[in-house]
Amino acid sequence: MTKGFIPVSVKEMKLLGWDQPDVILISGDAYIDHPSFANAVIARYLQSLGLNVVIVPQPNWKDDLRDFRKFGTPKLFFAVSAGNMDSMVNHYTAGRRRRSDDAYTPGGKAGFRPDYPSKVYTSILKDLYPDVPVILGGIEASLRRLTHYDYWQDELRPGILKWTRADLLIYGMGEQPLGEIVRLLLKGVPFSSLKTVPQTAFLQAVDENLPTVKKWSDTELHSHEECLANKSKYAENFRHIEQESNKLNAARIHQKCGDERVVVNPTYPPMDQALMDSVFNLPFTRIPHPKYNGKGTIPAYEMIKHSITMHRGCFGGCSFCTISAHQGKFISSRSENSILNEVKQVTEMEDFKGYISDLGGPSANMYKMAGKDLNICNKCIRPSCIFPNICTNLNTNHNPLVSIYQKADKIEGIKKTFIGSGVRYDMFLNPKANENERQSHQNYIQELITKHVSGRLKVAPEHTSDQVLKLMRKPSFTLFKEFNRQFNAINKSKDLNQQLIPYFISSHPGSTESSMAELAVETKALNFNLEQVQDFTPTPMTLATVIYYSGINPYTMKPVFTAKTRDEKENQRMFFFWYKPEFRKKITALLRKNNLTKMEKLLFDKEIGEKPNSLYFKDGIRGTKKQFKKRI
Repeated sequence: MTKGFIPVSVKEMKLLGWDQPDVILISGDAYIDHPSFANAVIARYLQSLGLNVVIVPQPNWKDDLRDFRKFGTPKLFFAVSAGNMDSMVNHYTAGRRRRSDDAYTPGGKAGFRPDYPSKVYTSILKDLYPDVPVILGGIEASLRRLTHYDYWQDELRPGILKWTRADLLIYGMGEQPLGEIVRLLLKGVPFSSLKTVPQTAFLQAVDENLPTVKKWSDTELHSHEECLANKSKYAENFRHIEQESNKLNAARIHQKCGDERVVVNPTYPPMDQALMDSVFNLPFTRIPHPKYNGKGTIPAYEMIKHSITMHRGCFGGCSFCTISAHQGKFISSRSENSILNEVKQVTEMEDFKGYISDLGGPSANMYKMAGKDLNICNKCIRPSCIFPNICTNLNTNHNPLVSIYQKADKIEGIKKTFIGSGVRYDMFLNPKANENERQSHQNYIQELITKHVSGRLKVAPEHTSDQVLKLMRKPSFTLFKEFNRQFNAINKSKDLNQQLIPYFISSHPGSTESSMAELAVETKALNFNLEQVQDFTPTPMTLATVIYYSGINPYTMKPVFTAKTRDEKENQRMFFFWYKPEFRKKITALLRKNNLTKMEKLLFDKEIGEKPNSLYFKDGIRGTKKQFKKRI
């Protein structure tokens, strides 16, 4: 196995004694040889299977296509990914404005990948090498595998295999399906026969029989054409897709689209600890390829270079989030030894100053959590293990997390380990937890707040309205208030100057001007001037996006209001910034329009919501009103 970088040039490949690669991986991201970046993980994993792998990062698709030609044809296949993000989320704001930067490119420069790289790269490869198989992967392809709403085109689009000409699609985490594909190909099985590999999707003629697999059941969705004609059919489809995606024993899904059928095979079981360890123990250099030297830092790398991923998966099931749709709701955790060994590796990095920026995952505090009785999990179709309530079968013991935090802090060279991932406070404020869990929750809160906050702790209440929160699949705002109370109490008792940073979303399905006005009043009463806010962006394969497009909740089939026009969205977003003088006149007009004149006094009367020594924030500094007067 190559301990240095994966080759990105013919010269580097020749130095290793290879004449032809087995797999050519083409990615929309720069090549950063770090376990947080998918192109490095997949390349290293394929390498661990004994393959000769090369990477073509951010190829130029506008010139003579030399980047696509330089390695020639691979022995097995091309692997194509748009990158760590959906390219359209990467390129455009919620208002569909083109972004001027790209966090996955040296210098943060935009313009080094096209819109929809999955299509552009695959089309080029099929023109140049029509007989060489192309496998699509990554989040862009994964979440577009069936009929989906594309916010940027403002239309319903067929599954991505229909418009990319790829031979096979891998959805979700790619290690297990890739491992099986490689095993079969090396055994001599033709690529065209790879129709029964779990967690893959392919196209076949409508009149062709589905491949026979004894233990698989089948679910046929409404056709793409039916979805185009009737939005409720699209909504019904989503319910089936989400439920099957969250089963341990899912059905094979198929959908007609014109004269072809998209076939989506069921998932693999969640990655076990041994496989997780083997992937994260691969010989990553943990730095960008030297080809980027002198071209500026890569923002996404700078953010996570000293961070550790402890697990994959998220059972939150938030309506607007793609993580559980892509990684699954079942948690795959690494062993404690694997995690601590990586912490030791980070301490050996040249630029390491003693601070681990994050020990986390998609959510900070789901490590090692699973069903107490897996027989119950085998029958479950809930998209979330913690909404509308925390499942009584879910083990929410936080002691494994606390153990790792404490052991990591004792490693030589570590000054402090921080938790940068979002914390699910509802997990440790569970009134139905048993005594052991409850004790672990208290231990975790104390450990987290007193030792692992780098001045600011991120949490995501997202809204204050119970009606909106139900559609978001988020807990009641009363839980955030309780966590805020405990956070402030612990800070006060330990004389700590730390901030709680809440994240909120405007224009989410169900959110109205009235509910946003309530949000402004609620957060003012807690003395927050909000910073981390965003407008809802519809992304493929999320519940919120389906509601946005169809106007229907797929689980009730009842209509739901969603702000769609620019004015509607801007009116909602404005309430985040009620404290800015330039918005006061417009907010006042909106309150009067909605017969909410009582809220005008609650928002703009300075005495309401403040206590003489209440903690609040100004210019990022936390303190009491009396303290700020002294500073002035």
